[in-house]
Amino acid sequence: MKESILVLFGGQSSEHEVSLKSATTIINHMDTDKFEIYPVGITKEGKWLLYTGNNLDFTANRWQEVGIPAVLSPDATTKSLVVLKEEEPPVYIRIDKVFPVLHGRNGEDGTVQGLCKLAEIPFVGCGVLASAVSMDKAFTKIVVKEKGVPQADFVLVYEREMKNADQVVAKVEGAFGYPYFIKPANAGSSVGISKAHNKEELIAGILEALKHDTKVLIEETIIGREVETAVLGNGDVQVSGVGEILAAAEFYDFDAKYNNAESKTVVDANLDPAIKEQIRAYARDVFEAVEGKGISRIDFFVKEDGSIIFNEINTLPGFTSISMYPMLFNAAGTPTRELVTKLLDFASL
Repeated sequence: MKESILVLFGGQSSEHEVSLKSATTIINHMDTDKFEIYPVGITKEGKWLLYTGNNLDFTANRWQEVGIPAVLSPDATTKSLVVLKEEEPPVYIRIDKVFPVLHGRNGEDGTVQGLCKLAEIPFVGCGVLASAVSMDKAFTKIVVKEKGVPQADFVLVYEREMKNADQVVAKVEGAFGYPYFIKPANAGSSVGISKAHNKEELIAGILEALKHDTKVLIEETIIGREVETAVLGNGDVQVSGVGEILAAAEFYDFDAKYNNAESKTVVDANLDPAIKEQIRAYARDVFEAVEGKGISRIDFFVKEDGSIIFNEINTLPGFTSISMYPMLFNAAGTPTRELVTKLLDFASL
């Protein structure tokens, strides 16, 4: 008997379009002999729509126009997707597992995971706590620090503090020197990130980051190669090889990642084997520190002297044709179809 899989995509975050690409990849690699697929797109306004068409390219089809209103019920006794057709009684579709292909806010921050837990339906990926902690870059740093994984120094700036910008500048400049990387604490896919070389750029960068969150992380600049590794499983996890990002821009922001053809990804970074093994060990430590489950991509810097600096963890990484997560496991001998099946097998509450 097939398992009924609810695939959630789209969402209200700044990564809505990336989610459409990820969902297209995942659904088109799902084993239809094992799974009955129910794709539900969430519009940028927050409306949930069940798509029943045959064109499973969500970047090209008209899912927003032809979708039928539907919601996941939090009622644990029904474990159902509730389809709401006009002038008809609601239709309840039993759901066995949820695959939340939602990047960023209201997707990988614990909110959807909490809904799944209320409904008592197993879901792919990290739980509520791990998702929330990993989404917040500042809390991630605090948790990971306990594992002794090296990371960049940082300062936090809150929106309320910007009433006195000079005081904020003094706080940051007193911690460590320019240049700084400025990031919204809660935003994915390099959205709202900038680099500041002076006071004017620092203030502008903070204000830009505050468009995406009320808390801003300001880090010392780490000069090094940007590398990534992927984690799969629960408990005794599988860690992929180490890939490298060759950004076309000064740093790997949203535009460099998705819109600049000059940016490259290498699935087998040219690094000393001992450094690769240390990166993979640190990745396990980070995943364990946040109590991760199922899926994550974990990013590091490798400095010229070979030292390794943890950058961040992404608990619902991109699954597009250019995304490092599936590419790393493909390179390790796990094709995307098998990878998607494994992720669903690891689904849990």
